Amino acid sequence: MTQAPDITDTIRIAIGQFNPTVGDIKGNIAKARDARADAARQGADLLLLTELFVSGYPPEDLVLKPAFLHACRAAIDAFAAETADGGPGVVIGFPRQDETGRYNSVAVLDGGRVIAIRDKVDLPNYGEFDEKRVFHAGAMPGPVNFRGVRLGIPVCEDIWGELGVCETLAESGAEIFLVPNGSPYYRNKMDVRYQVALKHVIEHGLPIVYANQLGGQDELVFDGASFAFNPDKSQAFQMSQFEEALSVTTWKREAGSWYCRDGGVTHLPDIQEADYRACMLGFRDYVNKNGFRNVVLGLSGGIDSALCAALAVDALGEERVRCVMLPYRYTSSDSLKDAEACARALGCRYEVVPIEEPVAGFLSALSDVFEGTEEGITEENLQSRARGTILMAISNKFGSMVVTTGNKSEMSVGYCTLYGDMNGGFNPIKDLYKMQVYGLSAWRNTHMPPGALGPAGEVIPQNILDKAPSAELRPNQTDQDSLPPYPVLDDILECLVESEMSVEEIVARGHDTATVHRVEHLLYLAEYKRRQSAPGVKITRKNFGRDRRYPITNRFRDRG
Repeated sequence: MTQAPDITDTIRIAIGQFNPTVGDIKGNIAKARDARADAARQGADLLLLTELFVSGYPPEDLVLKPAFLHACRAAIDAFAAETADGGPGVVIGFPRQDETGRYNSVAVLDGGRVIAIRDKVDLPNYGEFDEKRVFHAGAMPGPVNFRGVRLGIPVCEDIWGELGVCETLAESGAEIFLVPNGSPYYRNKMDVRYQVALKHVIEHGLPIVYANQLGGQDELVFDGASFAFNPDKSQAFQMSQFEEALSVTTWKREAGSWYCRDGGVTHLPDIQEADYRACMLGFRDYVNKNGFRNVVLGLSGGIDSALCAALAVDALGEERVRCVMLPYRYTSSDSLKDAEACARALGCRYEVVPIEEPVAGFLSALSDVFEGTEEGITEENLQSRARGTILMAISNKFGSMVVTTGNKSEMSVGYCTLYGDMNGGFNPIKDLYKMQVYGLSAWRNTHMPPGALGPAGEVIPQNILDKAPSAELRPNQTDQDSLPPYPVLDDILECLVESEMSVEEIVARGHDTATVHRVEHLLYLAEYKRRQSAPGVKITRKNFGRDRRYPITNRFRDRG
């Protein structure tokens, strides 16, 4: 076919938010190829894909491998050749290397070749991002002339930072900003994205199209929710959140500016639904992209494991989830009933494996070593470690990934046992505080998340939500024997972790000084445990791991 003539007054842009897999170059290009074919069927002139789509995002130190970069470039060149068919051009992200360094780049493909390459200028180096380790900053870009339309293509952080990338593009004649993004989810992130995008619409009087990646990658979840604003600040379109999608939009030149008049606006979920779906998507992708056939978890009759079981069934389906109750002499009859009721409601496999004999075996083996000492936390932890060993044995025997079930409140203060309840390959609620766990559990009982594979209705027995939380490691134990009430604990932790507030500031909120000092001490003391914990979905603005890198050896305490 011959190349389409220049388009001067109308351009149809397809925005693709898809779920690439890091390192799967062939699979990611296949997704891009399918998206282009779909865009062609719908009459699009251009397909906009997301940041580093070819490699998957973030590729981290994979880009230090020359063979990987060579494979990405070869895939780009081969895909570019396919655009000789006269169909849509493509804007697609890939990592590249030349004699000057490595770059986070975008290629514009059209007419059978790469017609332009633009490199990311502003490399993020905060929170979950550390691109300055592996990429060089690109030169200030100019617009790309695509079939008569001058496209400004800032890459993700180029619109977030203060280097003036958009200003440079606008001053050099850009007519539309097309922004490929790899922007991870955290609570209320959409409001932040809107503010960032609107800032450039207001400053430069140009429309902006924000295309965002979808899918889970280790601890990060990319939620899609691509959108655009017209030059008059009206919303041109809003795509769905947590779902793969292709949206074809028509842009027309009106009085010298480009407007989209046919874009639909999808209603976005509220905070509870968004958090739940982020946990579900991140969990599903971790399990599936790493090739696990099924998962196993300890179902204790408590709120944390119940929510994890619900998320597992919703993400994977009941046939891929195995729940095991591991009772000991301190396990209450309520817990036995609640665990079974939860598993039955979810429809997943359920077994009971008592740990009395394994714990007795450990105590017998250690009897001479422990002679003359009093029973205490050590013996309690043997219960947790016996459970962890049994779950890992099931994992080894049947190839099931162990789901670990500790929440952020527990992980913060070390209320968890290494090589016990911390055992596992992934934790879907790792970044949820205890009260958020209760909130999402109650939400799930009254809502059916889109895309969920589990049953509708109450899947977490009400008694689990009503009873006092307990590890049940000794008679009549509750969590509040060792910790402040969770509403108090969670607020203090959010102040310390998310907001980096001082003790003085937290006390001014109405908290007891001694309690704040104690929580801060426990937070620092548990760093060594968190370094050995399973990865889990990022939900808050600062998760443990990528976002918060505190030293294990640390004697600082805020004495304010």
